[in-house]
Amino acid sequence: MFKKRTWRYLFIGFAWAVSLGGLVVLMGFIGVKKSEVVCKDVKIYIPGSQYFIDRQEIDYILGIQSHAIIGRRMDDINIHELETKLKSNPFIEFAKIYADMDGIINVEISQRQPILRIMNRFDQDFYVDQHGFKLPLSGNFTARVLVANGYIDELFANHVDTLHTSLAMQLFKTADYIRKDSLWDAQIAQLYVNKDHEIELVPRVGNNRILIGDADSLDSKFHNLLIFYKKALPLVGWDTYKVINIKYANQVIGVRNENIKKDSLKSNMMAGDSAKIKKDTSLIQN
Repeated sequence: MFKKRTWRYLFIGFAWAVSLGGLVVLMGFIGVKKSEVVCKDVKIYIPGSQYFIDRQEIDYILGIQSHAIIGRRMDDINIHELETKLKSNPFIEFAKIYADMDGIINVEISQRQPILRIMNRFDQDFYVDQHGFKLPLSGNFTARVLVANGYIDELFANHVDTLHTSLAMQLFKTADYIRKDSLWDAQIAQLYVNKDHEIELVPRVGNNRILIGDADSLDSKFHNLLIFYKKALPLVGWDTYKVINIKYANQVIGVRNENIKKDSLKSNMMAGDSAKIKKDTSLIQN
């Protein structure tokens, strides 16, 4: 019995030794094969609909047009260094480069997705991406995103950076909330910061401003605004109020537009009796 176990262990050990030896020989063969492979082509993949960076710019960064890659041995190409070059571009969020045994280098790129464009009071203009990072404008592509302007103090040093001021973070939070809601994404055209450093929304429909104050309790504020849109504005008209204030909890305050003619305003008021809108203030309780 003891001899059978001994032979069994010897056989297993021999099998492992042969397997490891074969693996070493195979890896050596692959290494020799790889050292002889020459780069034949570079394939670039840029998914998505944003085109801040195009194939021509990537070609320039990688040195493809100058034949710095194609025609060289794969062993002489520093893949990590190429990835670092791509990642240094402000519009590239993620870059991965890998090569195959056929001499093809594959480049996968993920671009940053801006959700807000800020124009500060110092005439600086920059984007904020979906992660809250600032990035410069592009000469290749203009993103159709919300624009925020007014009394904004957030500075931009012309490189990818985080947001530093509380107000800029609130603008980002508001823009992110709006873009994730199809209704408000279609209705809100712009963000404006007034002299009191409060956030106002500029709608696509109507000549009024929507005062939200800050980015706290956005669910509640936009819920109140939706009720006001459904119950009050159809009765009095979209241009009756110059300011719709939703910054207070559980209420909407409408400040009347003084430019509306008295007879028109009187007619609208008669039609809006059921909404209980009195004087210069409209209150809707949840």
